[in-house]
Amino acid sequence: MKCIRQIAVALAAISLWATGSWAQELKVGDPAPDFTLKASDGQTYTLSKLKGKTVVLAWFPKAFTGG
Repeated sequence: MKCIRQIAVALAAISLWATGSWAQELKVGDPAPDFTLKASDGQTYTLSKLKGKTVVLAWFPKAFTGG
């Protein structure tokens, strides 16, 4: 569980940095700040609404983009 939390914090930090929402520096073990992302299923998810559940963030560049 600790490893999953560390991965979630790292991915949340990367996501916040990539979207320009970076407001603080996170360290391993810090709780992830609340954020909202649109998923590939078209729904929007907010981290705080998923409290108590395992959250895995995975993404890849959209086809034919420079990312």
